[in-house]
Amino acid sequence: MTKYPMTLLGAEQLKEELKFLKTEKRPRIVKDIAEAREHGDLKENAEYHAAKEEQGFCEGRIQDIEGRLSNAQIIDVTKIPNTGKVIFGATVTLLNIETDVEVTYKIVGDDEADFKTGRISLNSPMARGLIGKEVDTEIEITTPGGVVEYEIIAVEHI
Repeated sequence: MTKYPMTLLGAEQLKEELKFLKTEKRPRIVKDIAEAREHGDLKENAEYHAAKEEQGFCEGRIQDIEGRLSNAQIIDVTKIPNTGKVIFGATVTLLNIETDVEVTYKIVGDDEADFKTGRISLNSPMARGLIGKEVDTEIEITTPGGVVEYEIIAVEHI
C-alpha cells in the first residue's frame, strides 16, 4: 500500500476536522433528519431530503479523511537535522534573480497545499525543482509564465 507524505500540522488539521464531523456535525444532521421526519410525507419533504444529502456529504468526508490518515506517512521536519538541502516539509526562501523579489514556500503533501499561504504540493513543478537542491544553488523553474531563475537563499525546518 502506498503511503502519502503529510506534515505533522496537516495530520493534526485532518484529525481536528474528523473530530468535528463525528462529534458535532454528524449528531446535528441526525437530529435534523429526525425533526424533518416528524413533518410527515417524506416524498415532498425538502428539509428531509436536504438533511439526507448533507448526511451523505458528511459521511463521505469522514471516510475520505480516515482513508487519508490511514495512508499517511507523517513527517515531522523539525526532528530532521537541517543540512541545507531542500526536503519534504522544509520551508524554502527563494530570490527571483531577475526581479530581486523574495518568496517563501513550505513543501507539503497534496492535501495541505495552499499557494495563497505559501504551502506548495510536493508534486508541484516548483517543489519538484527544489527537492534535493541546497542553499546558494541557482535553479530554473518552468512556470506558466515561462522559465524563472531563482537562488535558494534559506532552507528551514520549522
